[in-house]
Amino acid sequence: MEQTYQYVWIIPFLPLPVPMLIGAGLLLFPTATKNFRRMWAFQSVLLLSIVMIFSINLSIPQITSSSIYQYVWSWIITNDFSLEFGCLIDPLTSIMSILSTTVGIMVLVYSDNYMSHDEGYLRFFAYMSFFSTSMLGLVTSSNLIQIYIFWELVGMCSYLLIGFWFTRPVAANACQKAFVTNRVGDFGLLLGILGFYWITGSFEFRDLFKIFNNLIYNNEVNFLFVTLCAVLLFAGAVAKSAQFPLHVWLPDAMEGPTPISALIHAATMVAAGIFLVARLLPLFIVIPHIMNLISLVGIITVLLGATLALAQKDIKRGLAYSTMSQLGYMMLALGMGSYRSALFHLITHAYSKALLFLGSGSVIHSMETLVGYSPNKSQNMVFMGGLTKHVPITKTAFLLGTLSLCGIPPLACFWSKDEILNDTWLYSPMFAIIAWSTAGLNAFYMTRIYLLALEGHLNVHFQNYSGKKNTLFYSISLWGKEDSTRINKKFRLLTLLRTNNPKIFSFFSKKTYRIDENVRSMTQPFITITYFGNKKNFSYPYESDNTMLFPILVLVLFTLFIGFLGIPFNQEGADLDILSKWLTPSINLLHQNLNNSIDWYEFAKDAILSVSIALFGIFIAFFLYKPVYSSLQNLDFINSFVKTGPKRYLLDKLIKSIYDWSYNRGYIDAFYATFFSGGIIELAELTSFFDRRVIDGITNGVGVLSFFVGEGLKSVGGGRISSYLFLYLSYVSIFLLIYYFLFLDL
Repeated sequence: MEQTYQYVWIIPFLPLPVPMLIGAGLLLFPTATKNFRRMWAFQSVLLLSIVMIFSINLSIPQITSSSIYQYVWSWIITNDFSLEFGCLIDPLTSIMSILSTTVGIMVLVYSDNYMSHDEGYLRFFAYMSFFSTSMLGLVTSSNLIQIYIFWELVGMCSYLLIGFWFTRPVAANACQKAFVTNRVGDFGLLLGILGFYWITGSFEFRDLFKIFNNLIYNNEVNFLFVTLCAVLLFAGAVAKSAQFPLHVWLPDAMEGPTPISALIHAATMVAAGIFLVARLLPLFIVIPHIMNLISLVGIITVLLGATLALAQKDIKRGLAYSTMSQLGYMMLALGMGSYRSALFHLITHAYSKALLFLGSGSVIHSMETLVGYSPNKSQNMVFMGGLTKHVPITKTAFLLGTLSLCGIPPLACFWSKDEILNDTWLYSPMFAIIAWSTAGLNAFYMTRIYLLALEGHLNVHFQNYSGKKNTLFYSISLWGKEDSTRINKKFRLLTLLRTNNPKIFSFFSKKTYRIDENVRSMTQPFITITYFGNKKNFSYPYESDNTMLFPILVLVLFTLFIGFLGIPFNQEGADLDILSKWLTPSINLLHQNLNNSIDWYEFAKDAILSVSIALFGIFIAFFLYKPVYSSLQNLDFINSFVKTGPKRYLLDKLIKSIYDWSYNRGYIDAFYATFFSGGIIELAELTSFFDRRVIDGITNGVGVLSFFVGEGLKSVGGGRISSYLFLYLSYVSIFLLIYYFLFLDL
């Protein structure tokens, strides 16, 4: 095993040949490279699979013998400075590398079919492989400088992947927003790294922790400066993990392809901030007030992410705010010192959220045949629904992922979230009330997403796809009144156009066409609509291909069983669970004790409370959003209960306020646009005015003054030496008189 550890440095570099070869092939042999493009996907999956096997093999000794290994080599050595690069293999590294590789493999297999129609297929796999290299380099880093290098590479890959469809202005703006927002946190991270090097003289984690703890113990540091450096370090994690107030980039990042959201916005890049705080927790835990700041940011993010997800119409954006809220739970746990529960939730959430993102991609994939490829429609839940019979595998997988995020046992997220919720009571009753209430909100909006996207009737704005009814169907809910009005107007406009010009539309045919398993290659469309010269084909919603369903089913297995990783099966609690054994070296480094016993009565009591809150949120969502006719009946029930008058007015105002707050992202983006972006623009205009009027004015004034002085002196010169001598003697005399009266009298 010692020989195996010596080769751990190749882990980050194994996926690197793929982007290098793709780039070289596109430059030297572009035609051949594009013709054999499916080969690159196979190589990407193969190399990442090797890394996964290697990572699993390295994690086994940590579980059995609680070992930590570090392999370093010197890079720069001087009398006053030394810098080493290397690999640190500990439980945190193993967890992150296994997560990155397993989810990465599933996403790559899924992407082979999902991106098969895209012209940027090769570019996509080059970016993804380079991102895997950057992420693996980040989690295996043994010092802060090495982490910062790979931290920036991860950010660069995120920029490229979010803006993958850069020809769309929305995607271009989204990647720029993500890049700029993360630069704020990254600049703070760099300053924090330099500050702690100035304090301790080391970048290496082991030396840094040891020296800093000695300085704290001997009271030899300035606590104000140390606290400032710690806050700057934490700022990098806040930006990367989309914590308040630097969370604004994550919802817009959904403009990238869906597989990207499943990888970098569920299991890897957004988890890098959690990884950084967990890695530096021995540093933070001895600094006063920093742990309180981490927990405060976490609880604000938990509540904010849940409230902003309530009224989102874009299915991916709703999942993005869910990710933000769950990352807040992890940050809250780290701030409370619950290292184990934070990493446990990191594991369970990564697989469940990757499942949901890939499931949403399958739903979007099926909707493209009905509304044409348009993100505004194929990702908008207003146009979804009624897909249960047509995408049964996707529907079942999405339901399991939804129930897991809701916290329903025995699915994965129940076990980890329940631990965090229980720990909050011991830390702060106020935080506990917020965390438990947010658990109900999480169940509500996740159930809402599932019901609007998959249940009920298909919300197509032309006709119901069954061909039996000639009316418009749309989901009716407390949030849906505005959209239904807009859709009805569009439907009436299209009906008017069809009436005035019968040749514009050709609607349903009574003849039933046979649809192939791969609907993309069908020869006869189910609906043909000719609209202003543009002919579009529409068909039934269809289930995704096997290459897309296979990763979804594998992630379903993880969602079902990965939660048992942290459960002690010994009823007497004599043995630790697998996760606790795995994390023992890291927890010992934090000088914390592992409680190897569990009170199953207390556990059952707390579980009943958390599940009851989740079921209540599910019930409210089911009551409001299930099918169209039930929604109509429910709204009639509410109307009859409230009727008219002050109660109805207050209810309408409350609902509208909640909807506006959630749909407009809490007005935080508008605030940033007004006070930060607008302020920067005004400052730039003021600077431009100062440059043009003051700086250029002085320069131009000197030139103009020189011109006029020269013109004036030109008339004085007559070419007579006697006149020049007279002027010279006059000036000298005046100067001598001034000098005499000012200085000699003193």
